[in-house]
Amino acid sequence: MPHLGPTELIIILVIIIILFGIGRIEKIGGELGAAIRAFREGIRSEEKAGEE
Repeated sequence: MPHLGPTELIIILVIIIILFGIGRIEKIGGELGAAIRAFREGIRSEEKAGEE
């Protein structure tokens, strides 16, 4: 697997922004954050139910 340096990562990021647009990337990030929060809350509620 090739090594990706900072220059290559910046180029990839620019290409992704051009393809999807900034608004779409923000929306995807927000949805991903909400999904992670929901997953963590689900795990916590299962742990509390298991303790009782």
